[in-house]
Amino acid sequence: MKQRLALILAAGMLMSAATGCVSGADAPAFPHPSVKKEVPVLQTNGVVNVKPAESHFDFEVDPATFALTIIKDGVRQQASQPLPKEKVSGLVKSKDSVQWTYPGKIKVSIAKKSDYLDIRLNSIGAAQFQWPAVKADSYMLPIGEGKKIPANDANWKTFLNGQAYTWSESFSMDFFALNAAPFSMVYVVTNKFNNEVHFDTSPSVQFLFTHQFPAINPDKSYGFRLYVTGSEPQEVVRPYKDYVKEKGDFVTLEEKAGDNPNIRKLYGAPQIYLWSGSILTDADVNWPKLRALLPGPLGSWLVRLLAGTADGSGEYEEVLKQVPKQDYLDKYQKRIVLDALNQGMRMKGFYSPSVFPNPGEEAEKLLAQGPGKLSEEKLYDLNKLLLKSVLKNTAADLSEWGQSDSTNLLKDMHSSGIENAWIGLSNWADGLMNPQLVSEADQLGYLIAPYDSYHSIQQNADPSWNTASFADSSLYENATITRKDGTKVAGFLQRGRKLNPTLAMPSMKQRTEGILQDGIDFNSWFVDCDATGEIYDDYSPAHVTTQQQDLNARLERLGYFAKDRKMVVGSEGGNDYASSVIAFAQGIESPVIAWGDPDMRDNEDSEYYVGGYYSADGIPDRYGKPVPVKPLYEKVYSDPAYTLPLYKLVYNDSIITTNHWEWGSYKIEGEEADRMLYGLLYNAPPLYHMNRQTWEQDKASVVDYLKVWSPFNRQAVTREMSGFSILTDDRLVQSAQYGDDLKVIVNFSTHDVTLDKEVVKAKSAVIYEGKQRLEFNAAANIKLIS
Repeated sequence: MKQRLALILAAGMLMSAATGCVSGADAPAFPHPSVKKEVPVLQTNGVVNVKPAESHFDFEVDPATFALTIIKDGVRQQASQPLPKEKVSGLVKSKDSVQWTYPGKIKVSIAKKSDYLDIRLNSIGAAQFQWPAVKADSYMLPIGEGKKIPANDANWKTFLNGQAYTWSESFSMDFFALNAAPFSMVYVVTNKFNNEVHFDTSPSVQFLFTHQFPAINPDKSYGFRLYVTGSEPQEVVRPYKDYVKEKGDFVTLEEKAGDNPNIRKLYGAPQIYLWSGSILTDADVNWPKLRALLPGPLGSWLVRLLAGTADGSGEYEEVLKQVPKQDYLDKYQKRIVLDALNQGMRMKGFYSPSVFPNPGEEAEKLLAQGPGKLSEEKLYDLNKLLLKSVLKNTAADLSEWGQSDSTNLLKDMHSSGIENAWIGLSNWADGLMNPQLVSEADQLGYLIAPYDSYHSIQQNADPSWNTASFADSSLYENATITRKDGTKVAGFLQRGRKLNPTLAMPSMKQRTEGILQDGIDFNSWFVDCDATGEIYDDYSPAHVTTQQQDLNARLERLGYFAKDRKMVVGSEGGNDYASSVIAFAQGIESPVIAWGDPDMRDNEDSEYYVGGYYSADGIPDRYGKPVPVKPLYEKVYSDPAYTLPLYKLVYNDSIITTNHWEWGSYKIEGEEADRMLYGLLYNAPPLYHMNRQTWEQDKASVVDYLKVWSPFNRQAVTREMSGFSILTDDRLVQSAQYGDDLKVIVNFSTHDVTLDKEVVKAKSAVIYEGKQRLEFNAAANIKLIS
């Protein structure tokens, strides 16, 4: 690795020399206030040895190579590997500190505090700098919930080989730990912006930390606090948790609930995406009568309307041609017809005097206001009334449309014992089309939220992607993100562009006010992307924006929903910069798996293909279709032997974290039992995708699991995770403790294990609260599904 790192560093230094133009006067004051100026000193062999007073560890540093060594109780560990020698000037040592300069590039200061090294690097000309270069026996990295990565592990060597991770996006918290007997070294990253981690796995896993100094950013510094700790996970994370509290960024769920008591509705709550977007369903229609209506004006009008949509009207038009030739409609034809009717009701141009000559008194009142001036909810009310005026007794009463698969489904869940739940809708339109569903959820004591996003923007409004469509058409040209080379950052799936969040607040408020103006009972809000760490420097001359400003704008947006709108707010990911604002996050426990693997995303013939986004009827395969994952991905993403509760040990009582919605509890084929056990061990809610069909299919399993998980979570969620232990050599039997007297032991293995004369069955969890003992067998639960 030394040779490869040397080449990388040399390239970085060449870049610094070629592009650096920041003078020392422009850089923040460099010497730490505690550093006392003394006569420069030269050290034997160039190594500076510092033994701070009353310190439990010492350090040595070689300024020429920036090799850093920690010495504790006579044991020496390399905190950073030597890099290619550089010319050094201004070397100054005091009792507790050392500083030096790489001329024209970087100033370095290392100052010993009471229990850590304060390491600061300031650019005086460098466009980038690469340090530290680390090599250890194993690592604890906050990738999602947390991973233990043995340096010589074949799976991780394959997975990480040659990878470069963006720090703010790939790491859920701002630290990393190097593990080697008899102590660990924990780097706390004090500037999360413009960093990358470059992995090398030859001959073992190692990595190099790189920081960029963008010309648009006046802050020309980055740095670390380096702690020496024990090697247990709770010891490793303690300095970081103290650091977060020191900055004032740690807020408990109960403190958040003091401002919004609805947050307590998350306690014991599974997170459920409800797929009930069709307001008119099969159960609401008399098909023989509807078939007779289709060749008339309504049928041909829908063809014209849908021709301008992304999905088009081809399939529907073909069905219309087949209707006169047969005296029935098959299942496929019914689905196409219902899809066309539901799409039509979502459209602003649905009304036509010739198609709807007798709309009725209530519809006439809405038409008198002008369809283009109606709120979105009132527009849907109008379109439902219009359709009913033509269908008449062909369809059920309007109050019954869609309720069997939505409102009645929630009532069934509640009567089955699910007292608390977070209900997510794939689109706010699903709620505005069916406000009865939203009101019923609220009355049942559930949280219900629309999915919302301000990440991507389309040039032209598209009803099928309304989160990327904005009333202000100037945003596409005037408020999108530009790279340093002048090109625009493309939107999701390379469609459209990325919207600069510092310029989106007026449009965000306009959209939200429009959704809520008629008093719909949403009590929660889900904002996509804002907690993923996908943040940008924007080089657009009219609105230059740094990553720090980008992130601040996202927090302001989340805060608007949480504080101004009093919503229970969640976001994708859950990277901890958002932890003081949001109450829940989807993606920490299971992130998106192998986004770039074509077998999973593109190759529809692959057994690993996760499925498409679109479904005219039911849950899209992308979310609902169980699939296996490749053995390598199963190991690095899911194997409990590699997973550590680093995030929970810091934030268990601050933010509720679960899986990404693409990887719900039943998505990975063959891992259903392990994911249930994981949810107990890590106090993480299950995430389900539900409609009437899947509820009937999985009801017994879901209810059986929640009878155990929900009461446990209600107890655990307001306590710290106070301990975590690996109990067997294969790392498959683990325990976690919450507070003083709540403990869970989980056996992920396929054989029974005896601990202190007590048997923990295979694929089982045992929960202890005081003297009470409760056992849950996940393998038996999974049998309930089949």
